[in-house]
Amino acid sequence: MKNPYLPLAMRTEKIVIETDDKNIKTFSLSFLNEEDESSFNYLPGQFVQLSVLSEGEAPFGIASSPTQPGELEFTVNKIGVLTTALHNLEKGAIIGIRGPLGNCFPIEAFEGKNIVIVSGGFAFTTLRSLLKYILYEENRSKFGNVTVIYGARRPGLLLYKDELKEWEVRPDLDVHLTVDRADDGWRGKVGVVPNVIKEVAPSPENAYTVVCGPPIMIKLTLPVLRQLGFPPERIILSLEMKMKCGIGMCGRCNIGNKYVCKDGPIFTLAHLNELSGEYKPGGRNFETKK
Repeated sequence: MKNPYLPLAMRTEKIVIETDDKNIKTFSLSFLNEEDESSFNYLPGQFVQLSVLSEGEAPFGIASSPTQPGELEFTVNKIGVLTTALHNLEKGAIIGIRGPLGNCFPIEAFEGKNIVIVSGGFAFTTLRSLLKYILYEENRSKFGNVTVIYGARRPGLLLYKDELKEWEVRPDLDVHLTVDRADDGWRGKVGVVPNVIKEVAPSPENAYTVVCGPPIMIKLTLPVLRQLGFPPERIILSLEMKMKCGIGMCGRCNIGNKYVCKDGPIFTLAHLNELSGEYKPGGRNFETKK
């Protein structure tokens, strides 16, 4: 049996600065060992533990799609010791990973359905993985209409800008980008994500919606989705912010009798409401801290 504590070695092939403040970078990694590459099978929504020697490890959602063989991508926000160590690495550096961990988005349930993807800021990473998987040429016909509503505080903080430009002009994709504060060159929407959802008003008929973002965005988004008619069992949440050890040993990510790292991080709103009241409007996981 594979040792769950033993990281696989990966080489940094490419580093992309995503935001104008340079605090978010995307790392493209390749496997050093062909056997590791062939055995690493994942689906959108899963995560890994990334490690830097002498600096520790932390969980990160996989930002690439399994339709991109031979590489993995992770988007990292510089907020602490490990993420700073990652940001200081250069091309060719060796990174350790443990995974894949957790569950994935319910891909089979999505087939034949319309998909509404809702995200804010840095949380777009694993939703990008899902979107790239759906848009892959051999997969696209399996899914219905796809709507993306994605926002950031300002234009310079939007991720994957080149891909966003490509997606905006695709005839099989409906993309709505918004910012809280526009600059002189911004031509998209201005306003918070929940207000844009009200404006776009995606239909709940034969549809799932997938939501990942900061707690305040989720708190204001869920009532809007419910008002539009999305039932709790068709609202999918990614709870990446609660992931810790990744293998259910530390006990720090539990919700009721479930562990986010093993039973999640993907849950339906209906499932979360059965487990705990934490994710109902006004629950403590929607409170914001100053």
